[in-house]
Amino acid sequence: MGRVIRGSRKGKSLIFSAKTRLRKGAVKLRAVDYAERHGFMKGLVKNIIHDPGRGAPMAEVVFHDPYHYKLCKERWVAVEGLHTGQFVYCGSKAQLSVGNVLPLGKMPEGTVISMCEDKAADRGRLARASGCSCMVVGHSDDGRKTRIRLP
Repeated sequence: MGRVIRGSRKGKSLIFSAKTRLRKGAVKLRAVDYAERHGFMKGLVKNIIHDPGRGAPMAEVVFHDPYHYKLCKERWVAVEGLHTGQFVYCGSKAQLSVGNVLPLGKMPEGTVISMCEDKAADRGRLARASGCSCMVVGHSDDGRKTRIRLP
């Protein structure tokens, strides 16, 4: 019969719909709370998985809940150099290294970043695709704004 064209396979329609049943879930950074604003939280990378319909690999990071006795599982876009069993740190007092999450104001100029927030607490909107990154260009004199170069 021949090949079904890509527009028919992936397009939005009643009969030609994308297969979303096997997708793993939404990719978001950890919600900013008191522990992240005034210190840091330690998480463990449990798994790096493939998400259908996404080009970049996805990392499952497990944190201890700071308020309840339970574990919280977050899904992030895995950056280059992230591996399973690695500890990652989130917060304003975290060190600048691969996989860690910290505010833009704490990063020096020239830092390559991914999964950057567009607005405060939107949990990551910019530079999420595979091979995609932003770069910190400069900070304002009062320290309230940071300029980044988009991909």
